[in-house]
Amino acid sequence: MFAVEVRDHIMIAHSFKGDLFGPAQALHGATFVVDVAFMSERLTEEGVVVDIGRATEALKAVLGPLNYRNLDEVPAFADINSTTEVLAKHIFDAMAEAARTGALGTGGDRLCRLRVTLHESHAARAWFEGPIA
Repeated sequence: MFAVEVRDHIMIAHSFKGDLFGPAQALHGATFVVDVAFMSERLTEEGVVVDIGRATEALKAVLGPLNYRNLDEVPAFADINSTTEVLAKHIFDAMAEAARTGALGTGGDRLCRLRVTLHESHAARAWFEGPIA
């Protein structure tokens, strides 16, 4: 399996509902480093999984509407806790759509899996990985 991974970051604010979250029930900020791995069984004729530049642009486009936002006010998270895991799945879905619609250019149609990892800190991260359906 071949893979290419690109990285960006977002700065957000959010709060959580539920006693499980203790002090995180109050509005707080977070900065996430976001990695997206694109996986393919084979390379393009040019010898790449996908173009890194186009993958980076697609990730920036997906993260843009979340950056510097209070996620409590974003409709996609209206009725759910915007946990790291939930954010990873949200970004995964948008990146999978970018692959399906050609935003990644050559190679996007050959991808079989994606993994989106959100690093909360140097000591904690969460990810969502799955096939592109």
